[in-house]
Amino acid sequence: MIIDKLYKAVEEKGHVCVGLDTDLDYIPKQFSDKFNSIEDKLFNFNKEIIDATEDVASCFKVQIAYYESYGIQGLLAYKRTLEYLREKNNIIIADVKRGDIAKTAEMYAKAHFTGEFESDFMTINPYMGMDSIEPFMPYLKNNEKGLFVLVRTSNKGASDFETIQNKEGKFVHDIVGEKIESLGKDAMGECGYSAIGGVIGCTEAEDGIRIRKELKNTFFLIPGYGAQGGGAKEAAIYLKDGNGGVVNSSRGILLAYKKVENGEENFALHARNEAIEMRDAIRKCSKERI
Repeated sequence: MIIDKLYKAVEEKGHVCVGLDTDLDYIPKQFSDKFNSIEDKLFNFNKEIIDATEDVASCFKVQIAYYESYGIQGLLAYKRTLEYLREKNNIIIADVKRGDIAKTAEMYAKAHFTGEFESDFMTINPYMGMDSIEPFMPYLKNNEKGLFVLVRTSNKGASDFETIQNKEGKFVHDIVGEKIESLGKDAMGECGYSAIGGVIGCTEAEDGIRIRKELKNTFFLIPGYGAQGGGAKEAAIYLKDGNGGVVNSSRGILLAYKKVENGEENFALHARNEAIEMRDAIRKCSKERI
C-alpha cells in the first residue's frame, strides 16, 4: 500500500515533507527573469527545489491554492509539477482540502487520484460528516491511494470549532480522530499504519502527547513547523518509534535563501541545506523520545 511506501521513505530519508506552496514572490528575480510565462516560472522553480531536496525528503506536498491563484497558467504549472514528481518516483500529497458528499466527492476523488492531477495522497475536510470520506475509499483499496484528514490543525482559529467539547468532555477533534482511526482499519498497511492519515498540527504540544497515544494506527501529516512556530522538539511528540508521521515545511525551505547574503544565486542549495538541518533536528529529537 502507499502508506507502506511512505513509511519506508521516512525510514530511509527522514521526516521532511517539502511544501511546494510556490508564490511568484518567492522566486528570486534573476531566476524568474529567465522565463517568460507564469507557468514556466513556477514550474522551473519547483523543479530546482525538487532536484535539490528529493534525496532528503520523504515526500512533497503541493498546495493547489497557490497555483489556482494564477489561473490556467498556474494550474498548468501544478500539473507539470505533479508529472515531474511522478516521473522521479516521489510521493505526492495534493493539499486540496476537499470536503463534500455524494457525487461531488466522487468527482474530487477522480480529479486528484487519476488523470493530469494524479497524486498519491490528498488532504480532505471531514466536517460535513463521514459520508464525505466514503467516495474516496475505493481509490484507497483499488488504486493504492491515501488520505490525510483534517483532525487538529495548526492555525490559531482551530480553537473556534476543534476544541469545542461535548457532554462527555471530548473535544471535536478527538471525536474526528477516533472516527478516522476506526475507519482506517479498512485500509491498514503492513507497517502498522492506515492509508487514512490525519493532519495534526505541531503547534499544540500538550494535545500532541495525548493524540499520538490515542491514534496508534494513524499516520500523521504534521504542519506548523517553522513559520507557524513549531520546532523539531514539538514535531517529535507526534511521532512514534521514529516514524508515524511526516513534518511539512513550505516557506521555511522555499525561502531559506533569504537567510543568506546573496543567497538568491543558490536558492536550491539553501533549500537543501534547510531540509537537511530540519531532518537531522527531528531525527535527534525523535531518538531522544524513544
